[in-house]
Amino acid sequence: MALTPTPADKFTFGLWTIGWQAADPFGSATRGPLGAIEAIHKLAELGAYGMTFHDNDLFPFEATEAERRAAIDALKAACDETGMTIPMITTNTFSHPVFKDGGVTSNDRAVRRFTIRKILRNIDLAAELGASTFVMWGGREGAEYDFSKDIRVALERYREAANLFGQYVIDQGYDIKFAIEPKPNEPRGDILLPTVGHAMAFINTLDHPELVGLNPEVGHEQMAGLNFTAGIAQALDHGKLFHIDLNGQRGIKYDQDLVFGHGDLINAFSLVDLLENGGPGGGKAYTGPRHFDYKPSRTEDIDGVWESAKANMRMYLLLKERATAFRADPDVQEAIAATRQHELAQTTLGDGESVADLVADSSAYEDFDAEAYFDGKGFGFVKLQQLAVEHLMGAR
Repeated sequence: MALTPTPADKFTFGLWTIGWQAADPFGSATRGPLGAIEAIHKLAELGAYGMTFHDNDLFPFEATEAERRAAIDALKAACDETGMTIPMITTNTFSHPVFKDGGVTSNDRAVRRFTIRKILRNIDLAAELGASTFVMWGGREGAEYDFSKDIRVALERYREAANLFGQYVIDQGYDIKFAIEPKPNEPRGDILLPTVGHAMAFINTLDHPELVGLNPEVGHEQMAGLNFTAGIAQALDHGKLFHIDLNGQRGIKYDQDLVFGHGDLINAFSLVDLLENGGPGGGKAYTGPRHFDYKPSRTEDIDGVWESAKANMRMYLLLKERATAFRADPDVQEAIAATRQHELAQTTLGDGESVADLVADSSAYEDFDAEAYFDGKGFGFVKLQQLAVEHLMGAR
């Protein structure tokens, strides 16, 4: 398998990732700014498929209409020159002081109205650039103090905004869907819709749930101590994986945004296997962009930034290669069969069987030998996991 990225791999990067100047709460920037045009040309050179951005990554918050239009037109020209795409854009509703209590859920009604107008302008921009996904990360939609906000009402305002955006794309005839990006905390003490499960429950309350899905991020779920592969499997099961953010995270701490695979490597391996192979039965589970939402380490200069971009793509391709070999290994297939996953795929009640039939079946309960599971009838999960690790390490 080739390890050189090509646009067919659908690797995309956020302009805010490679363009991060590496300032943090404890220190000033260690790198200078990176312009969008330089970024898109370099990413194309490295084999990427596209670039994504927040509105204020491309032009400043205070930009005039003429400045905004000049930046957009320059980006469109660069895409034409390089063949790069803009498959997703989003809106910055977290950096400026006006968003200090959130955007669509701010206690200040005027701020909410301003936020909605800002987002609507960028939905129009997404349509102009041909982006099919509009990500909504509510980084400031939350609170630090339990008595500062009625969460039920805040969720109602969130719902009002999401319904408004959905109706807007319908009315405008835009081919755009929305992807909510969950995160448990940071920068707020607690953020609304903190996990995949919270977001999916919220989506089911919307006027047009078919237009809204998820943009889960590795580090965000792992910050909450959750298994990212399991969350992605559930999102796929609901048909709600509209976009995905790949990076690395090492444990329950701040959002590290490491290179993909530079955190929980085994979980990254299982994730790539799921995305590419769709589970033991085969079949691709996800066909959208493989989007890297990471931050080049503060220790790196611009050469290190591009090395980190290459590392993300190479890590994914290496894991894809290992996953292909893992699934093709006869020993792995035998080990999977030993875990009885094929039985999990069978319905618990037989075809046409009723609850009354189950109750009448003495073999299901009265004659069932539960004691046989003491010191017997193991499932062989450890052997299968060891085979996975050996493939990951290149030992098989």
